[in-house]
Amino acid sequence: MPTMLVVFDLDGTLIDSRRDLTDSANALVVERGGQPVDEDAVARMVGDGAAMLVRRALTAAGLSFGDADVVRFLDIYDQRLLRTTRPYPGMREALEDIARDAVIAVLTNKPLAPAQTLLDALELSPFIATTIGGDGAHPRKPDPTSLRHLISLHASSPESTVLVGDTRIDFETARNAGVHACLARYGFGYEQFDTSKLTGGEALVDSPREIPAAVRRLLRTPARR
Repeated sequence: MPTMLVVFDLDGTLIDSRRDLTDSANALVVERGGQPVDEDAVARMVGDGAAMLVRRALTAAGLSFGDADVVRFLDIYDQRLLRTTRPYPGMREALEDIARDAVIAVLTNKPLAPAQTLLDALELSPFIATTIGGDGAHPRKPDPTSLRHLISLHASSPESTVLVGDTRIDFETARNAGVHACLARYGFGYEQFDTSKLTGGEALVDSPREIPAAVRRLLRTPARR
């Protein structure tokens, strides 16, 4: 039987990093001579990796973009990773519950080093078998290659895999890989999701506490007693 695999997005799904990402982007904007960008606007820029976040923030502030800006942003962000970022309430308990039945992985477009630092510091790493960042060997989401790699690595199958995320990027990644999708409506990326794209086969959750039951419904697996 294939292994049951539950793959989580990071920002906006496992952790609430909205404020630290906003403050880091705006620190760069101000350093470059611009005016800070609204927090809600910055939150809508997250999901496609650090380079796209930096490009979007600088463009919104009327500033030019260069590769050096990404390097500088990552330097700034490294100093702010854990100022306000925390797991969403109930997330550790949800991961502990899911881990009774399934292998858990993380697939993020954030670079691996800060992603791993966050998972370690926030004590989520013990639940996670594999983490893939956006700067690895495979293309970033929504390209399905990294997700397919996780499926192969953990001897799973598309039918036995759920991707949990909060953005259009996550939804498209799940669709491109042919896996189940669980969408976190509590995440800061969901507000810009075009719900007309939903097929009815997805699970929608409003808190981490709802994720274990949603995953089991998708995989048609009863809870262990």
